[in-house]
Amino acid sequence: MAAATVQPQRASLFRHGGCWLLLRCLVGAALSLARVYYYEHGVKQPRNPWHDGPEYITQCPIAPGTNFTYEVQFTTEEGTLWWHAHSDWTRVTVHGAIVILPPERTDGGPYPFTKPDAEEVIVLVFNLRAQLFTHGSAYTTYKVMVEQGKTYLLRIVNAILDVDLFLSVAGHNLTPVGSDASYVKPITSSYIVLSPGQTIDVLLSADRPLGCYYIVGRQYSSNSLSIVDYNHSNVTAILEYRGDYTPSASPPEFPSSTLPIYKGNFAALSFRERIRSLVTGDHPSNVPREVSMRMFVLVSMGVLICPNSSCVGVYGNRMASSMTNFSRMNPTTDILQAYYRQTYRIFILNIDHNFTADDLPLNVSVPTKGRMVKVLNFNESVEIVFQGTNIPDAAETHQMHLHGHSFYVVGSGVGDFDEVNDPKGYNLVDPPYLNTVTVPKSGWAAIRFAANNPGVWFLHCHFEKHLTWGMETVLIVKDGGSASTSILPPPAYMPPCDGEASSLNLVSMV
Repeated sequence: MAAATVQPQRASLFRHGGCWLLLRCLVGAALSLARVYYYEHGVKQPRNPWHDGPEYITQCPIAPGTNFTYEVQFTTEEGTLWWHAHSDWTRVTVHGAIVILPPERTDGGPYPFTKPDAEEVIVLVFNLRAQLFTHGSAYTTYKVMVEQGKTYLLRIVNAILDVDLFLSVAGHNLTPVGSDASYVKPITSSYIVLSPGQTIDVLLSADRPLGCYYIVGRQYSSNSLSIVDYNHSNVTAILEYRGDYTPSASPPEFPSSTLPIYKGNFAALSFRERIRSLVTGDHPSNVPREVSMRMFVLVSMGVLICPNSSCVGVYGNRMASSMTNFSRMNPTTDILQAYYRQTYRIFILNIDHNFTADDLPLNVSVPTKGRMVKVLNFNESVEIVFQGTNIPDAAETHQMHLHGHSFYVVGSGVGDFDEVNDPKGYNLVDPPYLNTVTVPKSGWAAIRFAANNPGVWFLHCHFEKHLTWGMETVLIVKDGGSASTSILPPPAYMPPCDGEASSLNLVSMV
């Protein structure tokens, strides 16, 4: 596994409130084997799934030598998001940051926290050479320059494919104030943890003596203690104070006492449990108190049987991942077009639930290949409990991301979800409002949201290998009965598909 890198980004800046953006995606004719899609991660795209982007969910590939123009609408989002390609593993290099600014406030400040003296966008990315936190030259350590006594807003995006990351700054505390383009109650922490796809906005006060301090990232490896073949590098940048002083000949100070260990399960859980929504008159919490649709979804690893145990995965088989024991396979047309044209069939299939026990039999590790969906009524109040498993002895975290909606993370825990007792501990007052939730290793996470955005919306793990192996499904939100609560008509041109929509069969998630 290669190490991570941080890159300062020249982020796009947009005003809050009904802002529309047109983005043309051009595919060079030389990319004869490329399949290209574009996705604005965390942008809700109200009533407009046609411009959401994931492959064979809302569109088919943009062919080499052609182009497609995406319409992007920003509504309630405020803070940091990002965009990335959404096919195969192309987002490893095709990505960038988005900053959505709030409206001007009557008190003169644009943010519901102390206005920073400066801002910087930092995107954590994949690095095949393992030069860490580079900028410009591949061998130059990136420096964040600060002035003593000033406060800085760092907008941090985890764009890494498959790595959770701890991050700490030697001698300095970090104050999270936003996550996934939603404000959170400020807390003081000596470290943060980000999963792939997540964003965190933090304040840093330059209140230390003049000098240099390491910014250090370290992989959070949530899988078994016996698994040690992951990257053990500490990714580093330097926080350097401007001023009239003689730099020390010694290395910068290292956050030895504040950076969690690689297998820091408790550190990751405790940080995430502290994150709460900032609930004010301008930023209310609208978590559903009553629920009309409850879903229990297993998120699990597994295997696909290979003849004569001829593959290199577990037991000589091929690795797979699944949701409720279904591992998704791509159709030859996109699901949105099939749904809009009513050229699809949905089958009902009951699936037994398996949990987190050790030594589970092989037969429960083999998912069914198929195309799974869940149909929701417009404005339905939804609760989804994601349950991690230990199948096949491969428990680790999962980063579940939902397109078209943000959601409230009302609870999480380790072990099997107790449907009688665990809901009693739900946070229905100020739960974090996110678009990506981390399901703890061999644990569960519960989210709630109003299905108020009609369309076809992708739900998947943001570990790219888990997505590739099949941990994904689709939520179809039906129209609400009026023009203003219905899917917009498709654009005049959509990238053509290889297959016919009439051939699309789907399985309903129970």
